[in-house]
Amino acid sequence: MLYPFLVDIVVIIHFLFMLFVVTGSFFVFRWRRLAWVHVPAAIWGVLIEWTGWICPLTPLENFLRTRGELATYTSGFIEHYIIPVIYPEGLTRECQILSGTALIAINITVYGWMIFSRLRRENK
Repeated sequence: MLYPFLVDIVVIIHFLFMLFVVTGSFFVFRWRRLAWVHVPAAIWGVLIEWTGWICPLTPLENFLRTRGELATYTSGFIEHYIIPVIYPEGLTRECQILSGTALIAINITVYGWMIFSRLRRENK
């Protein structure tokens, strides 16, 4: 009974981390110091996508699944939970590179706009 609960917790944390990587720059508007956490998280997300590495949370989830005698999977979190919803035919290497590039573009745009707005206010 404990292992299914722990698997659920790891999946939720994994999903929230991914959500933070993608949308965290928007929260930096409100809480500027959050950038010190978000920028490394975004870099990690890009590295995972561009290199094809598996996030350490995926093996942890699989370990807990095995210990709890639940079904495991060999693909990454994105491939297992997100891609079937967004891309039913599966994840390709090109898709991962595109995702990493989109992540950089989103964050550069948001952080750039934030910096530009701040500089403009200071120069008034």
